[in-house]
Amino acid sequence: MRKTLLLLAALLWLLAPGQMLADGGKREFRGAWMQCVNGMYLGKSTAEVQRMLTHQLDELEKDGVNAIIFQVRGECDALYASKIEPWSRYLTGVQGQAPNPYWDPMSWMIVQCHKRGMEFHAWINPYRARMKSPTRLAPNHILSLHPERAFEYGGLYVLNPGLKENRDYILSVVDDIVSRYDIDGIHIDDYFYPYPDGGRPIPDDREYQLYNNGIQDRGDWRRYNVNLFIKEMGEHVHRLKPWVKFGVSPFGIYRNKKSAPIGSDTNGLQNYDQLYADVLLWVNNGWVDYCVPQLYWQIGHKLADYDTLIRWWSKHMAARPLFIGESIENTVKYPDPANPATHQMAAKFKLHRQLPNVQGTVLWYAKVAAEDMGSYGTLLRKVYWSHPALPPAMPFLDNHAPKKPRKVSTVWNEDGYMLFWQQPKSRRWGDEARRYVVYRFGRGERVNLNDASKIVKITYDPFYRLPYQEGRDKYTYVVTALDRVGNESKGAKRKVKL
Repeated sequence: MRKTLLLLAALLWLLAPGQMLADGGKREFRGAWMQCVNGMYLGKSTAEVQRMLTHQLDELEKDGVNAIIFQVRGECDALYASKIEPWSRYLTGVQGQAPNPYWDPMSWMIVQCHKRGMEFHAWINPYRARMKSPTRLAPNHILSLHPERAFEYGGLYVLNPGLKENRDYILSVVDDIVSRYDIDGIHIDDYFYPYPDGGRPIPDDREYQLYNNGIQDRGDWRRYNVNLFIKEMGEHVHRLKPWVKFGVSPFGIYRNKKSAPIGSDTNGLQNYDQLYADVLLWVNNGWVDYCVPQLYWQIGHKLADYDTLIRWWSKHMAARPLFIGESIENTVKYPDPANPATHQMAAKFKLHRQLPNVQGTVLWYAKVAAEDMGSYGTLLRKVYWSHPALPPAMPFLDNHAPKKPRKVSTVWNEDGYMLFWQQPKSRRWGDEARRYVVYRFGRGERVNLNDASKIVKITYDPFYRLPYQEGRDKYTYVVTALDRVGNESKGAKRKVKL
């Protein structure tokens, strides 16, 4: 405990007053990835898994997290009730075996996230069909039904991106998730064409000969395949539910400067050249709604310096919201080069707040945040994310705010002194109130909805439990409505004595 307090005091001393909020404003994406392929569910009962996830969500809520990116498809399988793909072995230990007692993890997580005011983003791996570890395939797994549509590479089995039928198959899975579940976003990570395996070529000669569309360069053809999938996935998502946010989390280097003048001053693996992922094209064409490059390195890394990369992404990501994928472990493992007495969290968050196009952070990963590795969670809740934040604006999806909440009132009930309101009327999805923001202002304070420090709650519920004491102090509460995209209404006021 003493070590944590000393670290916190040192970091607070380094920060200018109000710095942790001044640049971030009241809109910031504060996400955390929850993975399944690390096997953390294996050997646990339904009740044990739910207790573990509940604990993590409770801790993340305290840390200020406002969005969970939950892995529901790791290898053409499902952590949800799917009629297309088998239950995941990472949930039950056997691919195709339903959980017992039965539950639907995605449905359960959506309820739990919304109960805590968090967005839920369903995370899928599009092309990966089987990991390196051996597994017994279920009869309805895509590799059982159509083994000819995948190739083996480096021990992985990958759905060949050069085949239209694979693209259509993945999109059918996307359509199923988006249409049946009340998700706020859908998310894909960095697995497009497989990561290089030494000098071994990708075995797609046959597909290139049959379907090259006149594209002379093999790399351009592979990028064309992935580009087409990204474009069509965004179109499918928004055709079904225009408010669902489509996000991508690419590898942290687009290109090195030695490969192209536009590249960063780095010397690592490249999205464009090795993974055939033209992320800038997707962003500049508006095919994705947000981008989360995985900047898991430390400041001062010889091949992929964090400082260099975050500045590069901020410079080139103006067309869509940019969130930074942060490795908690690598952040707390290395000292800050400018202040070796502390780890790199303060220095990294300072960059986040200084760079104009950085609008959020996604933590890799939820479990280590909940475990407070390196006091990371403590510092989030006490310094960087000490007040709730609204999601970043996405006017390209919708820029029309809902009407303000109706009939704000107070009443005593069995739960205590409650602030209640009614949902405003709406005619279309863009006008519908989805969440609410509750602000509190003290006696004599000017009502200023731009002051994020006055936000006490962001909730999906039409009520808020007031912290009643002796009824002597006067406060003004203001409630606003958020639509599904995050546009905020005007405020409805209520004066109360607490």
